[in-house]
Amino acid sequence: MTHRLKKENDYNYIEVGEGKPIIVLHGLMGGLSNFDAVTKHFSKKGYKVIIPVLPIYSMSLLKTNVKSFANYLHKFIEFKGLDDVILLGNSLGGHIGLYHTKLYPEKVKALVITGSSGLYESAMGGGYTKRSDYEVIKKKAQDVFYDPAVATKEIVDEVYETVNNRNKLIKTLAIAKSAIRHNMANDLPQMQVPTCIIWGKNDTVTPPEVAVEFNELLPDSELFWIDKCGHAAMMEHPEVFNQILDKWLESRNL
Repeated sequence: MTHRLKKENDYNYIEVGEGKPIIVLHGLMGGLSNFDAVTKHFSKKGYKVIIPVLPIYSMSLLKTNVKSFANYLHKFIEFKGLDDVILLGNSLGGHIGLYHTKLYPEKVKALVITGSSGLYESAMGGGYTKRSDYEVIKKKAQDVFYDPAVATKEIVDEVYETVNNRNKLIKTLAIAKSAIRHNMANDLPQMQVPTCIIWGKNDTVTPPEVAVEFNELLPDSELFWIDKCGHAAMMEHPEVFNQILDKWLESRNL
């Protein structure tokens, strides 16, 4: 990540560009650098791109859940004095964006979700019984992508460190349970916010049928597919992802 983290009050975040606010929400093991291409592209197109560091591993265990993270996001938006935000979330970040929109719809102008949890959580937090085996963790990291080469040594090392840190592993498992508890199937039909769903056709973490279900349940959504693409479309096919989002924002006058 080439951009410097800003530190204000209890918040660490990246802020690039000027204009309409796009708040980017990272996933469970997703670094801020996963959104480099999104940041670079949209910060030059009349948007202020803001990526807060979510307190996934720093909240108390009792507060390590989707609702607490959604409330943290709300406090951050209030602290920054923002209105009419566009929330863009991958994986757990998508779930946090959805849950925040359920609680504070008046703050959200539009939603963008990719590989989002919220309907299907079976792959989150599981399968770490052999977490000390680097090759096993490497394979898990590679399975997130259609092209295993996207899982660089840096990414694998970060996942390996996370699952072998007892505190982080306990929090990861707590989040996985929370994601199941905070299933959004009953909430989505009431959420009127325009939503762009961008999904990898080869996502094995949140499979394609999850995207179809999101699209069926949300009243004002459009679904776009990216071929030969896994769970993190903005990393694996950044140009296609940005192109889809660009056109959608334009079509919605956002």
